[in-house]
Amino acid sequence: MQSPLRANPAASNTHVREWNQEVAAKLREVADLLAVQGANPFRVNAFRRAAATIAQLPRDIREVAETEGPAGLVEIPNVGRGIAAAIIEMVATGRYSRLDRLRGELDPGRLFQSVPGVGPALALRIHDALHIDSLEALEVAAHDGRLEGVPGIGRRRVTAIRASLAAMLGRSRTLSPATADGPPVVMLLDVDGEYRRKSARGELPLITPRRFNPEGEARLPVLHTQRGRWHFTALYSNTARAHALGRTHDWVVIYYYDQDHHEHQCTVVTEFRGPLGGKRVVRGREGECRDAYAESVVAVR
Repeated sequence: MQSPLRANPAASNTHVREWNQEVAAKLREVADLLAVQGANPFRVNAFRRAAATIAQLPRDIREVAETEGPAGLVEIPNVGRGIAAAIIEMVATGRYSRLDRLRGELDPGRLFQSVPGVGPALALRIHDALHIDSLEALEVAAHDGRLEGVPGIGRRRVTAIRASLAAMLGRSRTLSPATADGPPVVMLLDVDGEYRRKSARGELPLITPRRFNPEGEARLPVLHTQRGRWHFTALYSNTARAHALGRTHDWVVIYYYDQDHHEHQCTVVTEFRGPLGGKRVVRGREGECRDAYAESVVAVR
């Protein structure tokens, strides 16, 4: 039987226009916020070009995402892997975590609850234990062993979450750890140093976080910077655990993007114990940090 949208071309066209315009509007807002916050014009223009293309697309972008996945989306002009992943997230959850982050409105607990089998309490435990706030970062953690270490999550639940995320994000491939093709720790520590120096001098734009900010103040510095082919966004952690431990001006969350704007993230902290005591380290990559400091590739920060 023919679907109502197929039977009524006018309704179908209206549906396509509304959904495509909604996706395009989110991408345009990302571009505008990146521009205001001083991001590289290349990143800004990439989002604007994608938004313009999708706004004029005769096909329903949601249908492309649901039936063809990332492979179909990247066939659209000006849509690379990273923006394809953004569209997949919008279709799966109705939200776009990168946009919420740039607005200061990101609520990772709510985002993770969009994954079947993840309730409110578990969503908060995941966020506080792993310091991640995107579905892609959650998927990586589900494959590299970190998610299984969160209290209350066993191997069977991790397997179920992996399957749910693969369906939601349009992928069935097995992921490699995010560090495999990511920036070297020396580069990440350099970005961390730039962020903390410029933040201390009041040289960075401020965003207004929604969480833990009853006064509604613009108080969270944000840095957009570049090293070679990598684009970075850095912010102080605004997690419940960072507030509880008084680390809101120590823990720095760094999001890094390749040339296709595909996102990963890490957290840089001051280590207080062991051979790295007093030094800045990238969580999960302590061994690489130890080697870098031993070789005097990076200074104590």
